[in-house]
Amino acid sequence: MTGASRSERPVESGPSTLLDLHREGRLVREYPSVRRLLCGASDAELARAGQLLARLDPDEVLAEHPAVPVVSVAVTGHGTLAPLLPSLTVELARHGLLLRPHLADFDAYVFDLADPGGELYRADLALCVLDPMVVFDEVPVPWGPEDVERVARERIGTLAGLVARFAESARGTLVLNTLPLPRRFTAQLVDHRSRARLGAVWREANARLLRLAEEHERVVVLDLDPLAGEGVPVVEPRLSQYTRTHLSPALLAAYAREIGHLARHRAGQGKKALVLDLDGTLWGGILGEDGPDGIEIGADGTHRGGAHHAFQRVVGQLAAQGVLLAAVSKNDPEPVGEVLRGHPGMFLREDDFVRVVANWRPKHDNLAELAKDLNLGVDSFVFVDDSPYECGLVRHELPGVSVVPVNGEPALHIEALLRDGWFDTPELTREDVTRVAQYRDELVRKDFLDGFDSLNEYLRQLRVEVHLVEAGPAEVARLSQLTLRTNQFNQTTLRLGPAEVSALLDDPAARVLAVRAADRFGDSGVVGAVFTHRHGDTVHIDNFLLSCRVFSRGIEQTALCAVLRHARAHGARAVRANYRATPKNTKVKDFYPRNGFVRVADENTTLTHPTAACRSDGTTVTYEHGLGVLPVPPVHVHFTEIPGDDGS
Repeated sequence: MTGASRSERPVESGPSTLLDLHREGRLVREYPSVRRLLCGASDAELARAGQLLARLDPDEVLAEHPAVPVVSVAVTGHGTLAPLLPSLTVELARHGLLLRPHLADFDAYVFDLADPGGELYRADLALCVLDPMVVFDEVPVPWGPEDVERVARERIGTLAGLVARFAESARGTLVLNTLPLPRRFTAQLVDHRSRARLGAVWREANARLLRLAEEHERVVVLDLDPLAGEGVPVVEPRLSQYTRTHLSPALLAAYAREIGHLARHRAGQGKKALVLDLDGTLWGGILGEDGPDGIEIGADGTHRGGAHHAFQRVVGQLAAQGVLLAAVSKNDPEPVGEVLRGHPGMFLREDDFVRVVANWRPKHDNLAELAKDLNLGVDSFVFVDDSPYECGLVRHELPGVSVVPVNGEPALHIEALLRDGWFDTPELTREDVTRVAQYRDELVRKDFLDGFDSLNEYLRQLRVEVHLVEAGPAEVARLSQLTLRTNQFNQTTLRLGPAEVSALLDDPAARVLAVRAADRFGDSGVVGAVFTHRHGDTVHIDNFLLSCRVFSRGIEQTALCAVLRHARAHGARAVRANYRATPKNTKVKDFYPRNGFVRVADENTTLTHPTAACRSDGTTVTYEHGLGVLPVPPVHVHFTEIPGDDGS
């Protein structure tokens, strides 16, 4: 926000700025407030904030605030990368995360990727930052496109082998990037035919890099071309020449923003719903004053109307990939419905939204009620509004909501919405494509519930079906997504990438179950997962999670009863289960005790399976069920037994 007022500047002014906290020695103590202070910061302000935050000791912050999510990031590459750390620190802080960094030695990426005992293999995110000099440092003089092609092929071939080795045994995600091509190299070729050949060779090399993400589940490749294409300088010549920093500070900062999106998702803080204001946001003008014929939208002969229409098309594109759309507007409902249903300039229609809320109540109250109706936390919402007053009020009343302010220039709405990759995910699943319809069905279920005097009668008429199946490759992406996105009914908040889920499927000691559900309103697909392993005569439930949209229908009790019944039938003496407390999963803290489990003493809580142990901390409680008297599944649920089970 280039036009931020003095009171909005988070780094240098205001009563509680980062600089004040730093000078007063209170930055560690006040770390949870950093996210709020960084709202609306300009790029220059973020750069200064990063310098302050990078001085903090992560262990000191954790000692003061043990609930702050930590993401470990190991950085290696070809050039000097120390300038990247402040940008990474502030980008994670913007999302309420704490960076635990490790910076490798200069030009050590080949060694680091080949060392299974190194920091890269232990980090949540391993960044291998590539720059053009990876190739051009090895190109002779004089050179031509064929020399670049040869060196690039050799370098990427070596890298591909190292990536395959990393993907086999590392615990986290490896992040690579494409190589931008600075003009300083193309301009050295005086004939245009050779320049064209160089461009083709370079793009083919980048295409090989991008395909590594298709070949390995643990690998993400960031394409830097879109960043350079928007005017971010690739190189700062003096830094490149004198310090071997071959990517410009601006490009490193933009790269760090992309890493922040990955870290947010890895920490289970992905967003699910996009909630839009209408007047000034989805269309131009004020509907209550200008009327349906006076608002600016679509083919109405105005450039601004076309900009709003383009924004709606982008919103529709997000919705087609599983983002839930809702509208919250201070308007009368009748004219809003009239515009959404029949205005010829609208791209979005009423059926594209899971809920349209048009009234004169405070927007933060409407957002809170909408979250309740959708059975989502408000922290899964992204709210877009053109009113600074409404944006500020929502931030104050609902600090978990991510607020995207837009201004009076609709041509900039798209950039503002997409800037922070709120809805980024490693891979789309079948459930993503059908999510909007499923949540719309959920609201129909809520209306259906309102027609009954008793919950039991509602559940009986809902005709819930539960299928517990052995997970296979087809379920990997969805099960990983559930571990990364589910926070409320998530017993341990153990986050697993697709490769980690695949490894569990291949582990003979582990057992992964997918929970499918359906009812009279349709098939909900895979809504939950149970991760178990057996050690001796004890079955351990390493994690049990369920999508928030299917709570309180008896699905969780039914699945747990099946696991217990199976364990007893196959000779187990007991079943143990973990609960790791977080600020978001308190509603399930008594799930195991309510189903016959008892807490076991601390000295008996050690688990032997690596998946169960990798997130051990002081907030984890272990319960045990002796398999004497088993809980009874709800009578209103029709359950399908696990097929083809041999008890292993």
